[in-house]
Amino acid sequence: MTRQRQLIYNIIQAAPEHRTAEEIYDLARAEMPSLARGTVYRNLGVLVRDRRIRKLEMADAPARYDRERRPHPHLVCERCGKVEDLVMPEGLLDPLTADLSVTGYDLKLYHLCSDCRG
Repeated sequence: MTRQRQLIYNIIQAAPEHRTAEEIYDLARAEMPSLARGTVYRNLGVLVRDRRIRKLEMADAPARYDRERRPHPHLVCERCGKVEDLVMPEGLLDPLTADLSVTGYDLKLYHLCSDCRG
């Protein structure tokens, strides 16, 4: 893995939140000032392709990148755009997927986060 790709991967792994490519770029540039924006986007694509990270496509907002590769649901704040993992009871989707060959899913529940509600 190149130094640039390793840096980008480490930034994603260290973050509890789901960062955008621009946020990752800003953090990476702080450590590697010569890093080009295109290099970050290209390496994010490689990391997604290699299934080392997940890309979360967002409606009307930039994609987010997730260190957790297994399929899991997310909460998305409609006001500020904050994305959080949603913990679901094990087997909750089993009745819905019993007769299907599900290989993954992308479930987002939209809400107002506690900061935006207050």
